[in-house]
Amino acid sequence: METAYQGFAQQQPGDVIVLSASDILSLLAGREKELIEVVRQAYIAHARGESALPPSPFLRFANHPKNRIIAKPAYLGESFETAGIKWISSFPDNYQFGLLRASAVIILNSVKTGFAEAILEGSVISAKRTAASAALAARLLQSETQPESIGIIACGVINFEITRFLLAEFPTVKNLVIFDIDHERAVQYKSRCETNFETPNITIANDINTVLSSTSIISIATTETTPHIFEISACQPGSNILHISLRDFSPEVILSCDNIVDDVEHICSAQTSVHLAEQKINHRHFIRGSIGDILCGKILAKPTPSAITIFSPFGLGILDLAVAKLVHESGIVRNLGTVIPSFGCLPHE
Repeated sequence: METAYQGFAQQQPGDVIVLSASDILSLLAGREKELIEVVRQAYIAHARGESALPPSPFLRFANHPKNRIIAKPAYLGESFETAGIKWISSFPDNYQFGLLRASAVIILNSVKTGFAEAILEGSVISAKRTAASAALAARLLQSETQPESIGIIACGVINFEITRFLLAEFPTVKNLVIFDIDHERAVQYKSRCETNFETPNITIANDINTVLSSTSIISIATTETTPHIFEISACQPGSNILHISLRDFSPEVILSCDNIVDDVEHICSAQTSVHLAEQKINHRHFIRGSIGDILCGKILAKPTPSAITIFSPFGLGILDLAVAKLVHESGIVRNLGTVIPSFGCLPHE
């Protein structure tokens, strides 16, 4: 769809630009490395205190405990200077109806006027900022080591994007080892990877332990709501686990590992595995620090080369804002989206 504008500077106060999923996919295609850098800068701004992240309320449904809708309001300063909110739902049974598990909308607000400036489909942005965060964490934790294999546990949309970003960050990867409790989904995932990527060798594992033992970088993005992994002795020394789905590990596993998070306050909520570990021992000292601490040089990426590190990112609204701002500005430059003129209230005469 075409807008009435040919340049970013011409958007007027009160106008709102609407960007669809197809618009956003077009605008972000092939920009994985750029998105990783955007996410890096957002984490640094957050670590410096140039952000505001109120608690994220969860809307739950008594008769459908797996379903939820989360509000993620945020402000991000420094070079971003933007505010807004993401409203994101997770309905795991949508797969039975041929629908995606997650859907979302993001609203960007001007920090000068408070007016809404853009309404963006949010699930694409959410998936890509999650993947960029995971790839950034993997790079930091791996240091200069160039991995030849990656492990994937749960073959859904999020891990597909993470695979895309990890392959962009680590061109040395030659092997993917994947697992899903639904074998047919793993087969489809393998086929999709072969179609979309310059595909390394892909092996479908029979169980989680095979994935843990096969590679030092593992991404877990399930839809589980309670712990189901109670020991990780199969892991290689120095493994780095991207615990994207947050609730897979028992408290005992968390407490046995080196733990890095995106934000301590946020991750210690909503019955995440880290939250359960905190409740078990009544303190947070087992959390060594945040990814922002690593980026700002406050802590080392790894305490020892052989440590097994679990990165548990709650998923901060500032990342959605950072990527959404890039999309918003890129969309106007490329004349993509739909403009709603004078969407906001006009001054009284």
